[in-house]
Amino acid sequence: MSDVASHHHAGACLCGAVRFEIEGGFERFYLCHCVYCRKDTGSAHAANLFSATATLHWRAGQDMATLYRLPGTRHARCFCAVCGSALPYTTGRLLVVPAGALDDAFDGTPDAHLFVASRAAWDRGLEHVPAFDGFPS
Repeated sequence: MSDVASHHHAGACLCGAVRFEIEGGFERFYLCHCVYCRKDTGSAHAANLFSATATLHWRAGQDMATLYRLPGTRHARCFCAVCGSALPYTTGRLLVVPAGALDDAFDGTPDAHLFVASRAAWDRGLEHVPAFDGFPS
């Protein structure tokens, strides 16, 4: 997946204390089902964009962006110290951006599901579950 069409993305945490911009495109978009990402998100998977060339610019609240690295693993997570929302971070030369943290309409398609052997037991056949635009009545 190459994000050559758009080279600027804005994002923020849920409470708005932390704001950032990404300059450059994303080379990969993965949905990760590993146990660490499921714990991080409290959901079926993490949805992360990856770039070796894009640049992260903090616009507000950088001091509230907390980076946690899980000891003994390559796993890391950055989050807002106020509301806990996922935020971008760099690891080595790679920028990792939670897709849901972007404010603009990112329309990329994920490249792959990762660590599907760790997929939650309830994360199967979800296309058959009823869908609503809001809360069901």
